[in-house]
Amino acid sequence: MDQETDDNVMDTSPESYRDSEYVMETSESYRDSDCVNPSVTQQYTDDIMDSPRVTHQEPDDDSGNPPMTHDEKYPETLNKDNHDPVMTDSTTKVEFHVQPTSVPITSPDQDPGVKTSNKAQEEYKDNVKPIEEGSNLEPDGNPNTSIVHVCSGFDDSSHSNKNHGDPDLTVALCGSSEAVRFGCDNIILGEKQFCLKNIESPMIIPIQRKISEHQVSVINMIGLHETDLEPLNHDIGQILNEIHAFIFVVQLGQLTDEDKMGIEWLQRKFGDRVLLIILFTYEQEEECDTIINDLKKNSVLEQLLEKCGGRYHSCSKNMNNQSEMRELIDRIKDLCTDNNQQFYTRKMYKPSGDLQNSEYQSGSETEASICEAKAPPLESVAQLKTDKGDKQKLGAVQLIDRIHLEGKHQKLRTVDFLKPIVQSQSQESCAEKELASVFLQKLMMLDYRARCLQTKENKEQHGTQQRNNDLSEDVGDAFDNIFGETAKPSDETNKLDAVHLLDVQMALLHCADSFLKQLMVTKLSQCQYALPLLVPNPFTQQIEFPLWTFRQINKSWKTTDDKGKISSKFQPIYKAETPMVAFFRFGPVTSSKSQLMNSLINEKHNTFFHRNCPGSSTTRVLMDGLVEIAWYCPSGEKTDRFTHCVAFCNLHGDAGANGKQLDILTEMASVNVAILPQLGKNDKSMTKIQNFYKDSKPLVCLLTDNDSALTEMREGKYKIGLKDRNQSVVFEEIRRAINNGLLSFKPAPIFKLEDVAKHSGIRVDEDNDENLRRGKEAAQKMMSLLQDKDLTEIKESFLPLQGKLWHQWCKKNKELHRPTLGGLQKGSNIEKNKSSKRSEMLKIREQQRTSVLSQFIQILIQNLNSPVENEVSYFLKWLGILLDDYTAESLSALLHQYDEKWSKVLNLKKKKHDKSLQLAAAQVELETVSEKLQAATFGIEHILREIGQIFESCSSVKRNKKDMTFDFSSLPSLAAEMMMSGFPLELMDGDAAHVPLIWVTAVLDALIQKLGDQRVYVLSVLGIQSSGKSTMLNAMFGLQFAVSAGRCTRGAFMQLVRVSEEMQAQLKFDYILVVDTEGLRALELAGRSTRNHDNEMATFVVGLGNMTLINIFGENTAEMQDILQIVVQAFMRMKKIRLNPSCMFVHQNVSDVTAGEKNMEGRRRLQEKLDEMTKLAAKEEDCDTEFFSDVITFDVQNDVKYFAQLWEGSPPMAPPNPDYSRNIQELKDTILLKASASSGITLSQFKMRINDLWNALLNESFVFSFKNTLEIAVYRKLETKYSDWTWSLRSAMLNIEDKFYNRIDNGNINVQENDLLADMRKTKEQVEKSMMSYFEEDKDKEILCQWRGRFDTRIKDLHDDLVKGTKRKLDEAIEQKKEREKLDQKRTVYENKLFSRSKELALSLRNTGTDENMLNKEFDTMWSKWVNEMTKDTPPLKDLNFWDDVTRILSNQELNLVNERLNQKEYKLIDRRSDYCVYMRLKKHLVHSDEAVPPEEAGKTSKEIKSGFMNWIGKKMSGIWTKKSPENMDLNAECDYSIRHLTQKVIKDTEMIMKKSPVGTRGYSDSYIQEITDCVQKSVKQHESMSQKYSLKKEFSIDLSLHVCDIARQKFTELHKKFREATDPRLYLEKQKVQYWNIFENYYRGATTTTILSEVICSKLEPSILQAVYNKTAIDLAAQMRSDIPALRQNRPNLEKHILKSLAENDDDDFGQYIKYIHNPREHFKLFIKNEVDIYFTKQNKMILKIFKGNLSQKELIVSNAIKAATVEVKSQSGDGKLWFRCFTTTLTDELKLTENSCGDLSEIKDLDFLENVLSDSLKKGMAKLQNSFTSINDMKMCRKSPDEILIEHFCQCCWVQCPFCKAICTHTMEGHPGDHCVPFHRNTGLNGWFYRGTTNLSVEICTTAVASDQSFYPNSSEEAIPFKEYRKGGPEYANWSITPDHSELPYWKWFVCRFQEDLEKYYSKTFQGDGQIPDEWKKCTKKDALETLEKYM
Repeated sequence: MDQETDDNVMDTSPESYRDSEYVMETSESYRDSDCVNPSVTQQYTDDIMDSPRVTHQEPDDDSGNPPMTHDEKYPETLNKDNHDPVMTDSTTKVEFHVQPTSVPITSPDQDPGVKTSNKAQEEYKDNVKPIEEGSNLEPDGNPNTSIVHVCSGFDDSSHSNKNHGDPDLTVALCGSSEAVRFGCDNIILGEKQFCLKNIESPMIIPIQRKISEHQVSVINMIGLHETDLEPLNHDIGQILNEIHAFIFVVQLGQLTDEDKMGIEWLQRKFGDRVLLIILFTYEQEEECDTIINDLKKNSVLEQLLEKCGGRYHSCSKNMNNQSEMRELIDRIKDLCTDNNQQFYTRKMYKPSGDLQNSEYQSGSETEASICEAKAPPLESVAQLKTDKGDKQKLGAVQLIDRIHLEGKHQKLRTVDFLKPIVQSQSQESCAEKELASVFLQKLMMLDYRARCLQTKENKEQHGTQQRNNDLSEDVGDAFDNIFGETAKPSDETNKLDAVHLLDVQMALLHCADSFLKQLMVTKLSQCQYALPLLVPNPFTQQIEFPLWTFRQINKSWKTTDDKGKISSKFQPIYKAETPMVAFFRFGPVTSSKSQLMNSLINEKHNTFFHRNCPGSSTTRVLMDGLVEIAWYCPSGEKTDRFTHCVAFCNLHGDAGANGKQLDILTEMASVNVAILPQLGKNDKSMTKIQNFYKDSKPLVCLLTDNDSALTEMREGKYKIGLKDRNQSVVFEEIRRAINNGLLSFKPAPIFKLEDVAKHSGIRVDEDNDENLRRGKEAAQKMMSLLQDKDLTEIKESFLPLQGKLWHQWCKKNKELHRPTLGGLQKGSNIEKNKSSKRSEMLKIREQQRTSVLSQFIQILIQNLNSPVENEVSYFLKWLGILLDDYTAESLSALLHQYDEKWSKVLNLKKKKHDKSLQLAAAQVELETVSEKLQAATFGIEHILREIGQIFESCSSVKRNKKDMTFDFSSLPSLAAEMMMSGFPLELMDGDAAHVPLIWVTAVLDALIQKLGDQRVYVLSVLGIQSSGKSTMLNAMFGLQFAVSAGRCTRGAFMQLVRVSEEMQAQLKFDYILVVDTEGLRALELAGRSTRNHDNEMATFVVGLGNMTLINIFGENTAEMQDILQIVVQAFMRMKKIRLNPSCMFVHQNVSDVTAGEKNMEGRRRLQEKLDEMTKLAAKEEDCDTEFFSDVITFDVQNDVKYFAQLWEGSPPMAPPNPDYSRNIQELKDTILLKASASSGITLSQFKMRINDLWNALLNESFVFSFKNTLEIAVYRKLETKYSDWTWSLRSAMLNIEDKFYNRIDNGNINVQENDLLADMRKTKEQVEKSMMSYFEEDKDKEILCQWRGRFDTRIKDLHDDLVKGTKRKLDEAIEQKKEREKLDQKRTVYENKLFSRSKELALSLRNTGTDENMLNKEFDTMWSKWVNEMTKDTPPLKDLNFWDDVTRILSNQELNLVNERLNQKEYKLIDRRSDYCVYMRLKKHLVHSDEAVPPEEAGKTSKEIKSGFMNWIGKKMSGIWTKKSPENMDLNAECDYSIRHLTQKVIKDTEMIMKKSPVGTRGYSDSYIQEITDCVQKSVKQHESMSQKYSLKKEFSIDLSLHVCDIARQKFTELHKKFREATDPRLYLEKQKVQYWNIFENYYRGATTTTILSEVICSKLEPSILQAVYNKTAIDLAAQMRSDIPALRQNRPNLEKHILKSLAENDDDDFGQYIKYIHNPREHFKLFIKNEVDIYFTKQNKMILKIFKGNLSQKELIVSNAIKAATVEVKSQSGDGKLWFRCFTTTLTDELKLTENSCGDLSEIKDLDFLENVLSDSLKKGMAKLQNSFTSINDMKMCRKSPDEILIEHFCQCCWVQCPFCKAICTHTMEGHPGDHCVPFHRNTGLNGWFYRGTTNLSVEICTTAVASDQSFYPNSSEEAIPFKEYRKGGPEYANWSITPDHSELPYWKWFVCRFQEDLEKYYSKTFQGDGQIPDEWKKCTKKDALETLEKYM
């Protein structure tokens, strides 16, 4: 298609095609259309798309082709009075047109384009000449002129040869029954009418009529299509022979939708080859004269006419006018001639009734399918068809239904549109139902090809036809194939016309709400398209002026004055005052108005749409009467067509029919341009033309049928002929005429958009929307406060909180985080300085809070709280519009001034000679202008920033602003609502270069509350200033980031984009969160320290984004070097902190994006540059990375995109480049493809990420400072789950352990590891399943995955350790069992002897009558004798004389001294002493040292220290721990630390020795004490040998030995007692005495052996059952306590929190307990757990008793079942009591401890039933007795492992390494874990005794602050100081700790220091004074605050 497309971008009115300029189209336009087929409009679009030659022209604006060249006029007259067939009376003329159908007859004699002479016209009736193909019939506009389009070839004389009995012609009439009146005078139909309603099967019988000397056979099908009845196919087939024409009858003025459906019925029945004529009938003759106006005014009529190729005729309703009938017959004859005498025949008829597929189908199905394909939705039609006069509304509803916008009238919102934009819409064609969506999306992406869309149906249809032709094997005849009739696809006749894309645009505008409307029109303007100015509303019939839609459009242009000076202008278009040129037409014209206008504005772009544009269609619905406007903006070049900005208005349709619009335009226009056909003198339109001609206003008449050059008829009145003239010449003449008119007319009217609203009779959108009006009033009220104010002072006056106060706060906040910035290191007390800084910041916040709330902000907040829907959005929109307007002029002037100053500075820099003074002065001036420019930039973002500051200040001081009528806490909710509505939120304040963290966090919290914690994919962008970042994002996602000149993005903004539901499944997130940023190397920051600012911005943005777009302008990589290094460094930092964002590079403004080789070269250069920058960045980041691909996953082939330049030509008139839009779409598709592999992050995670990144950036070392809060939170949660998993394994193993202990005790000493593994398998699998579920299904699974392998290994290792540990214990038990084997055998012998002797004694005394006392004495005598006899060979075990052994072993160190130290008891406190001066003796050679004492391990030699640590090189740093003093206080402190550490180490080592000592199995031996004391002596000697500064007194080694021996005494005594009970036969036999007395007594009383043995078995069972119940209860209680006791519910950190709470809540405030917790936390934890268990026993005794009794009942049931089972089994084997007991014990092997050998001779028992009964009764009684005897359980001493031991083992098998500075405990739950030790909150180092060197001042510094400072410390007695920033160089204990510089401190420890200040000072013999003075802020922290912070932070 020709590039110079037609003007009429939006000329799609239904009236356009109705105008006769379309009717008189060149026959070439119809050559492929087959006029016999009224349903071929779909084909036109394809023809247009594929063939530039065959164009579908539209009338007037859409009239497509340049001025017509082929035109013929044939006036003829008709005398109605005498019914003469020859037309002579000019007063009674009618008009009809006959279109050639297939092969027009052409005359070689007639030149194309030459007018027929008047003579030829006069000779018409005698000699009709053939009309050349391509000729155009054009009426002259006069309704009284009759035009007859006749083709030769019909031989009139042929009739004479026919038999008068045979019909000359056969015609079929159909149509509306209301359109005809039957009667005897009805020439065609007569008086007979079929009563279709009363017959079931109508018969169709042809009637013979004589009309105009012709015998005519008439087939009457009138009204047939209106009924449900269908004639029989057979009847139709019988009557068909030849039908020369089908006539469809329609009544003028009563057109309904059924008329069009009637034609469709006709085509459906008879196919697309019928020759159809529309016959309009009228009641009165004068109606006939209005036919042309009816054609123009009614869309349905026009559509009907189009269906039959423009052929129509008119007659009276009675059909009794001979002249009219004769003329009708002539028309039919001409039609046949033109069709080469080809008629409709029987062969053509398809009786199926469905010609769509040329196959037979059922009629109902066929009709249904056709109706679905063709008719509009029946519901819509049904609603409107009763309203006969509202046809435009009907058309609009049908259109809206077709493009699936039904129900959206004024409801389609911007946010609704933003939902589906994530879908890819790169196609150039789409389904009809998707037209609206795809059109809108392309428009938002600035793709002006949105108006070139094709529907897929058309495109596929054309391709199918072409393929079908290709498949034909028969070559055929060339003439027939070329000139013959082209067969149409059978389904084509049943399709609706293609939807016109301008109808789609207007339908969207009608359906859109105000915001989307405004956005659409703004995008149309950016695409350089004409904009709707006056819009007829099809639903209300009102003319609307959408002023609101113009409010955001700005135009810039340059004008040249008379002196040649160029001045620039940038203005909102609604305020622009420009001349306006109005274009309109009267009547049908052949030339395209739109194309003419395009040639004046931009001949290379279709500013106004026309029929030749792709997307045009024959059917238009919403365009008639529409006025569009476009502006020509000059560029200040010589090539400008106009020197000033000029508005061009285009009225669509006939101006005569749209009077209101015409009046408005011509009144406001500076020049009127009328396009005119040849009008008659009396034409109504001439009245208007005459008025314009008389008026003084310039008028340009463009005559379509005239070929004259530019002629000035009178001053300001021009005419130009368009016919057959060179178009370039014509366009130039029009331009000259308009320019002359603009110059000559003084004063020329000035057109201003807002003035249009002053006209009456039109509806102004801003006046009729109540919310819009109220929003405007509120915004104007705010703006009124700004009147007469200096723009550069407004922010300071009205927005004071974000000015100096906010900037001061930001500065101090950075100083707080960067001690080297703000003098925090003046003196050594950084914490005091920090406290002071915080106080200053709080004062600033208080100043912000107490500052007066301006009326400006009060009105704003009041309006933001409006409950009315949309009012807030309107208000904010208006405020933005008015603010832009208010600042535009001043900003423009300042920018101009800045440009001048900048140029001056550059020029001075270029000059070689010394201009330093001038340059300095120029730079000062530039800086001044820059500051003014920054102050003058005033937009909504600044006002919302003020709201944020109000919230932050009130939040900080926790009080509301005094003059604020609502609570400040509601402000974030308002901002969240704005984000949800599509407004961007400021993420980083660009002016202060600071993130308002409190505000942003609160807004995101509010957003989460409203939306839920939705998943978002964060897409951020980085690039240099003014490189098109915001434009790219706006085009990609339809956003509204600021892009106008002078308003470059400052800081960072984020905006939410909703993902459509259908895309969420693919993308796995709910929103895309787009982050737009200010440019790197911003011009505003020129000359300032931009590098650090850019680094911060890049790091922040890259860290936030799941993907970052790196936007590069141009192809010069040298210019990219700085930005690339910044970006690479940012990604390198992300890698170090384990964040893994992705990136893509976008090269914008690339000259040739299609050059593959060039792009490959560009990619190679980029890769090289990236690798080069990686090496540079690696040096700064202290790593050795060499390649960019090592830093981030990057594919240079797929992750680099090249973008075409944005504009297609030179601005300001250039449209956006379509290639740019295509590049945008490709980039978007790639982004979404990559995004589909990510789940994004939740909003809460995004909030944490912002906090983490910003807090790290505030510190000087980002990587060093970064702390991933989200990861920490997720990891803590994982640790809690890990605690549950480990508990499951431990508790399962305890139960298994009990089972195997019972087996071993019962004699099974063969335990394999596989047995344990088998029993643990089920629990292990459950734990593994739980782990898998957690790692794969938890919402944080992406974060968790990094630890999965580690925790899998930890669980596996724990499982293996438990199995191995239990196996080891069981092996020990087996060894013990083996060692006790002899003892057990002896016991068996003893028991058997005692049983038999007791029995013998009893039997011997049974009949002697001995009384009770004598029996007792006799038994006691014999018992003593028996015991002595049995144990005479076993020496008795000695009692434990522990201290005697200790004293004896230590006596080699002076016995008296040992006794003295033992009596003084000082040894008990040796591990808790504050100093050890009494134990040490300074060496004589030692001079006073000035070294600082390290807190740990001072026992190494200097040589080792020096070799172990780096030397401190450089100047001496002042401050903490580095001061010098001659006093030896430092030495004493050093010795204290060293000796304390030695003490703790020795205690730990000796405890290990105690643990390994086998006292429990072999008994006590003094050798164990010897081993312990030897360890002490060895450790002390080793320590003394390493210390060159002091020696230790004997008292120290003795006290330390006594201390560890005292610990051993407690353990050894208990173990030895258990050993004696288990091994001493005397003790054992003494316990058995009662049992054997009972045996003796029972035998004496005469009991049977069975009874007695049963009682013996019961006596053995009871303790075994009780032991098993205790063991089970202990395990159950431990699990219950984990659930019930809050401190034990989760993991170790939670336990620590409760320990700290208990310490603080202790009424005694026991400082000693704190010291124990600080220095020996493991023991304190154990003690705390034991205390918690004891308290639980006290408080929950009933519950514990319930558990105990439940277990007891369970064991009773198990034993009872075993008794019965054993009896059944043994009875079946006829066994005795011995076999029974063996079977019984085997059953209970895993449940109870039982031995078979210790119950006498059981073989004597024969009555097993009796045995069972006795045992069962005894068991029941015994258990009942036990149940009743337990009223409380205070301890679980009988357990193998008590609940507190189980819990201690669970919680205390973790990492206990303490921070070398503050003694904080590592929070890892696994001992010996991989990676660094860490803790969320460090403490002040004074708790560990750190002090300032050379003073007695304890330190108050916190580790996390110290490591960010420039100060130093002396580790481990080192002579060298280590900078805190390099603390890892202090030694192994420092190197393994990760201490992050931040301010995450726990106020609890501040309270502790203040509360126990005196205790700490006394304990460490130091004071908190001088440099160690406690900050006043700490003293404000109460115990309540301390406890609250524990709950909050831990």
